[in-house]
Amino acid sequence: MAKKAFALRVDEEMMKAIERWASDEFRSVNGQIEWMLDQQLKAAKRRPKK
Repeated sequence: MAKKAFALRVDEEMMKAIERWASDEFRSVNGQIEWMLDQQLKAAKRRPKK
């Protein structure tokens, strides 16, 4: 799977919460954000088919 880089602006408090969550789950912040997005795509039944 090819990955595309892009800039993301996030509120400082939200970023701190994501960093804590990522640490709790033993993930990088990037990995945590990818996981969060994937969960929401699944919930909305919009996840791309492989």
